[in-house]
Amino acid sequence: MLIAGPTAPAQAVTYGTPTIALSASYLSGAVGATGDPVVNVTVGQSGADASALTVSASASSRASVAGTGDVTVTGAGAVRQLAVAARGRGYTNLTVKVTGLGGKSATKTLYYAASAAVQNPADARWFTGSADASAAVDVGGGYAVVADDESNVLRLYDRSRSGAPVKTWDFSSQLGVSKEVDIEGATRTGNTIYWTGSLGNNKDGEYKAPRNTVFTTTVSGSGAGTQLAYGRSYKKLRDDLVAWDKANGNRYGFAAGTAEGEAPKQIDGFNVEGLEFAPGSTTTAYLGFRAPLAPAVPGGKALLVPVTNFDQVLASGAKAAFGAGVELDLGGLAVRDIRKNAAGQYLILAGSWAADDNSDPYALYQWDGVAGHAPVKRADLPTTDPGGWEAIVDVPDLAAAGARVQLVTDSGSAGLYGDGTEAKDLSHAEWKKARAAWFTLNP
Repeated sequence: MLIAGPTAPAQAVTYGTPTIALSASYLSGAVGATGDPVVNVTVGQSGADASALTVSASASSRASVAGTGDVTVTGAGAVRQLAVAARGRGYTNLTVKVTGLGGKSATKTLYYAASAAVQNPADARWFTGSADASAAVDVGGGYAVVADDESNVLRLYDRSRSGAPVKTWDFSSQLGVSKEVDIEGATRTGNTIYWTGSLGNNKDGEYKAPRNTVFTTTVSGSGAGTQLAYGRSYKKLRDDLVAWDKANGNRYGFAAGTAEGEAPKQIDGFNVEGLEFAPGSTTTAYLGFRAPLAPAVPGGKALLVPVTNFDQVLASGAKAAFGAGVELDLGGLAVRDIRKNAAGQYLILAGSWAADDNSDPYALYQWDGVAGHAPVKRADLPTTDPGGWEAIVDVPDLAAAGARVQLVTDSGSAGLYGDGTEAKDLSHAEWKKARAAWFTLNP
């Protein structure tokens, strides 16, 4: 007969210290926003299933900006999603904590900044990583490539979501420049995107050669799979414009506007901000001027100059040739962007020529692209939101009822968080952002 011996005691489980990592240490939101960015929280603990761990967050500084109850953590397993609903404008620190088995825990600090509420927040999205958005091109699948006038980085964003770019490209080395091109206009034909610098002096009236640059990128793929490859560049378009204007009696004052010491953003300055092809053409492109107005007096008309061999300027370095200037009545405003759709319907984003113009009027005008035909106002735009309206992503069917268009702001000079710091000078890229907003056009 066998007699069982005593049962061995169960081995005690030893749990390690939990681990916690944030996909970003800095996060930006907006009061009342829809679809603000989230942070992924990755947690683990040796000896424990990640689904058994608890993730929480608490306010460790200004709860008036976002408190413990304003933080939501969703998901299970090793990766959770943390979202913040801003309560007020400003900065706060949030302590994110993982509590594991055995009573052990670990924490990380999330540095959070919230901007003020905007009009129609449900129609607003915030593209982070840069505040100085200056041109945008739709690449299909709900995505757009957005340029920045403070760097040469092109960024791919999901148009429907707030957050960081999906991809970035910096073509500075291919362009042979170390300073910003001051990209201000762009347009696409086929698989080629054309980009133009402002061609003007800098704000101090100094000539900077990189700004006298137009270049191309070649698109492959679409949507989140978009890829860009550098094409060619041309660095004498400003010179060609000045020579053309001189040969035609200095009607637009390009020589004076580009002179040493002349700031670009004045009524008789020199500053290009729009680029789009003429109706039915892939060779003639309109340059849209923020300055000068034509003639250069208050209440003057906005100016487009056709470059009649624009494709060859980029393809072979041919000297630019020009058609007669197109002068448009935009109610005393200038061209901030111009874009057309496949049906040849144009939208012009009109705004002030002035440098500090965030409180000045903005409007959208419809046009048929034909010189001598008057544009028609389709919408006035709000001026109380941070930044100036700068880019049209694409143009809907303008004959459709309830047509909606997405615009993007340059928020570089805006004090987003109430401390007087301009957005372009913020120390963390995650806090820099430009606003994209949808507007319904009037009938």
